[in-house]
Formats: sequence, C-alpha cells, structure tokens
Amino acid sequence: MPPINVPISEAESRVMEVLWQQAPLASEQIVAAIQQHSDWHEKTIRTLLNRLLGKGAVEATRDGRRYLYAPLLSRAQWQSQESHSLLDRVFGGRVAPLLAHFSQHEKLSAKDIAELRKLIDAIEQKER
Repeated sequence: MPPINVPISEAESRVMEVLWQQAPLASEQIVAAIQQHSDWHEKTIRTLLNRLLGKGAVEATRDGRRYLYAPLLSRAQWQSQESHSLLDRVFGGRVAPLLAHFSQHEKLSAKDIAELRKLIDAIEQKER
C-alpha cells in the first residue's frame, strides 16, 4: 500500500493517537478515551472522526450494527509528513537551522545531544 499523504489537524491528531494506541475501536470507545483527558463533546469527536474517514486517514468496517475504526495513516507516516512540513515552512527544508534554533533556546538536553551524536556517527558510517 502506498504511503498516505493527508493533512491532519492538531485536533484530528488526538483521535489518531487513540487509534494508533489501540484499533479497531467503535466510535463510543474513541469518544470515551478522548473524554478521559479533555472536555470535548461527543459530537466534536465524532465530527473529527468523520473528517478523518473522509480524508482516508482511517477506515470503518461494519461490525453488526456499529462500525469499527482503524488507522490507514501510520504514526510513522504522519510524523514524516509533519516533520517535513515544519522543516519546509520554518527552516527552508534544512535540519541544521532547526537544531541551531533548539540549541540557542536551550531545548536540547545532554541526552538529546548524545542521541544526536550517535545519529551523526551512524550517518557518517553509512557514507563511508
């Protein structure tokens, strides 16, 4: 199956998070999971679910008198879309200015820096 490339809003991503954690789920289960951590109304959550269905990010399968929903867009695909979008819009498609921004604003911990060093070392090893 080819990668799905659909824009997902921040609100829609909350619905996707529930489905990425456990799927398939009935709409009642999705509503209950989201309402545990927010004051969103049931109608709002169902509207977001229908938008995701219309975008092709989720699928609905009939199960008796109800539908079960499952993601078609994987978390990895979404992360890739979002990271490329951020890089393109804010940093001209380049990673170095992004990292410079975070380092200047003290958003990189010692653990983050160590992980980045490992990634850079791995990239350099591949290129040899």
